[in-house]
Amino acid sequence: MDLNGFLKQNAVQAENIKFVASERFVDANNKPIEWEIRAITSKEDEDLRKNSMHKVPIVGKRNQFTQEIDTNKYMGLLAAACTAFPNLNDANLQDSYGVMSNDELLKAMLLPGEFADYLIKVQEICGFDKSMQDLVEEAKN
Repeated sequence: MDLNGFLKQNAVQAENIKFVASERFVDANNKPIEWEIRAITSKEDEDLRKNSMHKVPIVGKRNQFTQEIDTNKYMGLLAAACTAFPNLNDANLQDSYGVMSNDELLKAMLLPGEFADYLIKVQEICGFDKSMQDLVEEAKN
């Protein structure tokens, strides 16, 4: 068996994709501006998940807590981390929307439906586009 295909330099790199997140942002020619979305690494995803955890008290057990993920916070952080363009960390852009972080900016820029569509695209790019049932069916064939 040859392991060369698994070497980092031989792995096919995930390319950024362009996506129109909203028809409301247009260029000088009145054409919708494409956003650029990138895939993140598993390590980056792990860090986002850690940053989305919060303590929840265990019912009936005094001073004992369990960790739970705040799904909304995680999805916002994931979408912001995957956004290559526009630069959501740009101070002028954040100031124009009156926010202080990249995930807040993204939520301020996009309408709820647009944000939901954007999240779907981000998850697809990061490899979360197949459900467990899809994987089971694929394995059967």
